[in-house]
Amino acid sequence: MSLSPVKLIVGLGNPGEKYAKTRHNAGFLFLDHLCSQLGVSLKADKTCFGRSAKTTIAGKDIRLLAPDTFMNLSGKALVAATQYYKIDMSEVLVAHDELDLDAGIARLKLSGGHGGNNGLRDIIQQGGTKDFARLRIGIGHPGVGRDVAGYVLKQANKADQQQIDNAIAESLRVIDLIAQGDYPRAMNELHTCLAK
Repeated sequence: MSLSPVKLIVGLGNPGEKYAKTRHNAGFLFLDHLCSQLGVSLKADKTCFGRSAKTTIAGKDIRLLAPDTFMNLSGKALVAATQYYKIDMSEVLVAHDELDLDAGIARLKLSGGHGGNNGLRDIIQQGGTKDFARLRIGIGHPGVGRDVAGYVLKQANKADQQQIDNAIAESLRVIDLIAQGDYPRAMNELHTCLAK
């Protein structure tokens, strides 16, 4: 995968108050923090099946998108946005919750499979490629596979939520590098800072 500057940042989650504070909505939470930092608001965007905003990061015009399609159909919104705004999948960053990382850890990844995340699974299927950047926000693992569905749809305890917020804050410190497509440096700074 070529290292492209980012033109679209998509946060994954489930819409609605019922899911607002659940672990599965770590991608939405990342977008909320980013919007707050940039002073922008997401507005309803029927074309992209979600809420979107246009902003500037490190001198680059970037679209932000929170799909309203529910996690399992995230690809529908993402692909609609890439087609409408003429953005290549290599210019997309997807922020999502990651079971395989502890709360408090965030990692950038440039390509790969879905790792059991249904949002990523749908994006790969609808987008026809695995070559897009991901920001994996650790939420920890319940320990047993059958407990995963219930775990991701519950609110994190206070300590874990604080860790998740910290990881998001550290991720935002390298957002300029990500926007410019300087993933090696962004990874180095983020992964070193959040190393355990």
